[in-house]
Amino acid sequence: MHKLDCSVIIKMLKCGKILGVGVSPLFDVIMARNFLKGHIIRKDIYMSTKENIVKKTEELLKPIIEDNNFELVDVEYVKEGANYYLRIYIDKEGGINIVDCELVSRAIDLKLEEADLIEDQFILEVSSPGLDRPLKKEKDFKRSIGKNVEIKLYKAVNKQKNFEGELMSYTPETVSIMLENDEILEINRKEIALIRLAFEF
Repeated sequence: MHKLDCSVIIKMLKCGKILGVGVSPLFDVIMARNFLKGHIIRKDIYMSTKENIVKKTEELLKPIIEDNNFELVDVEYVKEGANYYLRIYIDKEGGINIVDCELVSRAIDLKLEEADLIEDQFILEVSSPGLDRPLKKEKDFKRSIGKNVEIKLYKAVNKQKNFEGELMSYTPETVSIMLENDEILEINRKEIALIRLAFEF
């Protein structure tokens, strides 16, 4: 029997073009399993979510980052217009330069090709994090303690959606900042649309 590429079969399955598929979701799965009996189905074909791509990319990046004494700041997989972007933000003591970005770009490009992780065509970007990047992970908040941050809320609090102040503390649920009048404001993180370091001129 001729071996078909698993990704092609899954696409056919989604389109309802294989063995009368379309009676029910359970029937679809059973027929696909029977058709693919004897073939190895990679799990990442089924787990093509944005979160999975980010997580797997971080795993592939880990040895590259450690070998070069870099810091992995963030990984994003987003669609902008008609294009998909895989963005990798790295940092190191003294700052990142173009040579560092090229090194990581070449290394991760090979690993991504070997892993066959992303089905869609995408643009790979490796860069330094930039001053205006949002605080996302615990390490971002940790190194920003004592610094001024700006916060934008989804909904207004006391008729105000934008706040700026010194980051005093954080938990998985809340962020506390000291406002200009020395008032401590505690904000639920679910209400925060954006938090980042404030620009100081």
